[in-house]
Formats: sequence, C-alpha cells, structure tokens
Amino acid sequence: MKFVDEATIRVCAGDGGDGALSFRREKFVPRGGPDGGNGGAGGDIYLLAQTGLNTLADFRYTRVFQAKSGERGGARNCSGADGPDLVIPVPIGTIVHDVGEECVLGDLTRDGERLLVAKGGRGGLGNTHFKSSTNRAPRRIVPGSPGEIRELQLELQVLADVGLVGLPNAGKSTLLRAVSQARPKVADYPFTTLHPELGVVTVERHRSFVIADIPGLIAGAHTGAGLGVQFLRHLSRTRLLVHLVDIHPLDPKDDPVADIRVIEEELRCFSPELAQRERWLVFNKADLLPEAEREEAVARILEAVSWKGPYAVVSAIKGMGCAPLMGRLMERLEAIAQAAASAHA
Repeated sequence: MKFVDEATIRVCAGDGGDGALSFRREKFVPRGGPDGGNGGAGGDIYLLAQTGLNTLADFRYTRVFQAKSGERGGARNCSGADGPDLVIPVPIGTIVHDVGEECVLGDLTRDGERLLVAKGGRGGLGNTHFKSSTNRAPRRIVPGSPGEIRELQLELQVLADVGLVGLPNAGKSTLLRAVSQARPKVADYPFTTLHPELGVVTVERHRSFVIADIPGLIAGAHTGAGLGVQFLRHLSRTRLLVHLVDIHPLDPKDDPVADIRVIEEELRCFSPELAQRERWLVFNKADLLPEAEREEAVARILEAVSWKGPYAVVSAIKGMGCAPLMGRLMERLEAIAQAAASAHA
C-alpha cells in the first residue's frame, strides 16, 4: 500500500435527538399530564491509535466521517436512545490538528490511546421536564443540539529510537536488512526507498530497539526538494541519528566530506533542535577498500569535518561491523533512557 503521511478529514458528530411533546391518553384518566421523554445524545467521534497500521492511505478514499444522531424522545416518558460512538483507527504516531482553530488536538503515541475529536450533541428535553405545580400541562420542549463538526489535518510521524539518514544510495536500506527482519527495496539506483521503513533490532533477549530507514535526502530537502520536508519530519521523534556515509563512492566526483556537510546543513535548516540531536557517523561499503586505505580514508574524513562524536566502519552488504554497531547503539539508548528516568524521578 502506498505510504501517505498526511491526510485531511471531516468529522461530524451526531446531533442530539429532540425532546417529545406528548400527553397521557388513558381511559378513565382525565388530564393525564405530560409524558414526553428526552432525546438521546448524539454519538461522539474518537481517533484510536492501533498497532499494525503504518499509513494514512485509507483516508485518501474516505474523507468524511459521520456519527449517528440520538433518537427522538417518545411518549410515556420514554427517552430516545443515544447515538453510538464512532471510533476511527489511525497509526501510532499520528498528530491531530484542528484546521479551523489552527491548534493541535492531540498526539497519539501509544497503542490503544483514544482522542475525542468531535463531541455529540446533547439530547433535547421533553415536555415532562417542564411540569410544575403552576404549569400542569407544559407544551414546551427543547430540541437536541447539533454535534460538533471539525476539519482535521492528520500527520504521521514514525516512532523509532534510531533514524538512518544519508544521501541516496548510501546503503541505509541494506543496513536495515542486515540488522533486522525488515525487507525494504534495494537496488543500484537512487531513491529506491520511497517511504520510511521500520525494523526491530534485537541485540539479545529483552534488549531491542526500533530503527527507521528515512528515504535519501538531497540538497534543498528542507525546502521540499525530493519530498525532503515529509521525510525529515519523521526524524523528529528519534532519540539519536545514524548518519550513513559512502566511504568509497563509485563516482570520483562525489566527496564523502561534502556529502556529510550536505546532510548537516539540511538538518540545521529544517530544525536547529534536530541538528543538535546526537548523531553517529557510520562509514559504509568498507569492503570496497583495503584495510590500510580504509583507515586512512576514515581518518581524513573525520579530520576534514572536525568530527568529535561516535563513529563506526561497516559493510552492510557483507554484515561486517554491523552487530558491534548495534550493540553500541543499544547501550547508548539504554543510557539515554536511564538518564531521562533519573531526571524525572
């Protein structure tokens, strides 16, 4: 199914049922009095975060959602039935914006989390409600109130612990295949990955993390070039970034140092906060160089970009160095989680 990370929908909660105007009509009971019941409440509309969903594509075809209205009150003080609530499943990681009020209604980040997006109308009042000692035969009722109508902008941001970034053909999809059960498309041409792919990396029993392969970024991504804004958005929730660099480009004109600076500039222009997030340099395709040349190339690149952070050298296609890298990432994620827990204690 085509990956879609934005959708606009219209939600219409149910209207409340009208109150009833009715009087008792029984043999041998003169002036029986009012017996009009209240109307039922209209159905609410909820969004429900569910595992197993990873796209907003379904909302391309169904854009309007209408909950049922409450039933009208009846005679003999019978209240109308409430309209059933309408629950709309969405992927975990969906942010909900109210287009009319230009505000964020909620962020669904946990499985089973529900968000009320449109409140059903209140049920009306029947004439029984207005009976009093001075008004024995009221002919007044209150109609049901209309349900809320909202236009919502849904935005999906994938949830992952680690985000893979890099230029097209840096080997991100190959690395994801090597370290997880995910099977993204791999080919010898750019932009083979057209939407974010998620994989679970299991280091050992009860120690695992989620890694996201973000489609290749290019210069100008922060302005939308190559759908860059849509892809960069998915890095917002990651705890750290793995910046994959082709250590031995096939085209002699390509320079790994320049490639690194392109990605750094795109991250900075899109979000200064994202640019400050912890980032690891990972030099891929190390199998294409002899060990001595490989070490020399890595040292030259690190010096050229003044790199002080963590780095690693791997060959994703051969699996070389991948397991140790995943182990180091797991340890770092555990340290980040422990530090966050201590800060909130």
